[in-house]
Amino acid sequence: MGKKAIGIDIGGTGIKGAIADVKTGKLIGDRLRVETPSGGKPRDVADAVSKIVRQLGGSGSMEVGVCFPAVVQHGVTKSAANISDDWIGLDAEALFEKKLGRHIHVLNDADAAGVAEAKFGAARGRKGLTIMTTLGTGIGTAILYNGELVPNAELGHLEIDGVDYEKMAAFSAKEREGLSWVDWAARLQKYYSKLESLLVPDLIVVGGGVSKQHQEFLPLLRLKTEIVPAETRNSAGILGAAALAYKNRDN
Repeated sequence: MGKKAIGIDIGGTGIKGAIADVKTGKLIGDRLRVETPSGGKPRDVADAVSKIVRQLGGSGSMEVGVCFPAVVQHGVTKSAANISDDWIGLDAEALFEKKLGRHIHVLNDADAAGVAEAKFGAARGRKGLTIMTTLGTGIGTAILYNGELVPNAELGHLEIDGVDYEKMAAFSAKEREGLSWVDWAARLQKYYSKLESLLVPDLIVVGGGVSKQHQEFLPLLRLKTEIVPAETRNSAGILGAAALAYKNRDN
């Protein structure tokens, strides 16, 4: 059967899923997508995830990893971004396990992207401290040391100039305010310089949909740390969730 697991990536507008080969980082078969149910309530989202898992097939014992726009601590979702507040304080792993009838591993979506980059992407084989950042509606972050995830980093919320700086530097701010690449890069410079001064990383990886246009803004940044675009891109959440589910299959 090989080293395979199902990865599910839950977002504010869509839920994606696929079977992944967690040794090679390749998706097996089609990647499926359904709309995130209106309101993003837990039971409705669990139903949508169950539908994707059934359509993907695979062995009934295949591990399932679910990544999510929330802080996740021991399977409990502690926050909720672009989904219902009903998730806050909910045992999400128990919810999905009851619905799907199998072991589930739930994690933050930026953590999943970080794992994907460490195993299959731009941070593969890198030693020392890597920080993954995802630029989108907010700024998601993941910390990896020698390729191992240190979960639940919320470094997008660094306070700079008296404000939660993801409101200034996320890609949504560029779109909302109609910023040029140069003006947005100036804000990113301030954010990444602060991150660099606090943690002194060896590598920074930049993901999110805008990373496809990395040549427009990464060359404008002046940092001591090497900063590179993510490589796993749209598959990052699926691959990272599947990889950690497989790794934690006996836990």
